[in-house]
Amino acid sequence: MQTFVLICDLKDEPEAIEAYVACHQAVSPDILESIRVSGILEMSIYRWRNRLTMFMKTDDDFSFEKKAQLDNANPKVQKWEAFVGQYQTNLPGTPLNWRWALMERIFEFNAIDK
Repeated sequence: MQTFVLICDLKDEPEAIEAYVACHQAVSPDILESIRVSGILEMSIYRWRNRLTMFMKTDDDFSFEKKAQLDNANPKVQKWEAFVGQYQTNLPGTPLNWRWALMERIFEFNAIDK
């Protein structure tokens, strides 16, 4: 199993934040299935103000390249990404239309397996 953490910024507008949160309360089964098929086993998104943090646990075969190929071939995912993209904005220092950025783990503590 692999673990990934990504961050994304929403537009710093109350309406955009509320709309983004609301659309994640009832995600389409088609979108959930696309997440599962890509090899993602668990996904959660947390918010602090307009900053989002996504946690993903995936199978060992998961890759962002494979997920991008699957997403690009799926019109429902493309429609979803365009919809939620209207509420997102670039992270500081990222290229235009860069949404989710992969974070680097710099510390880990695990008392469970010790």
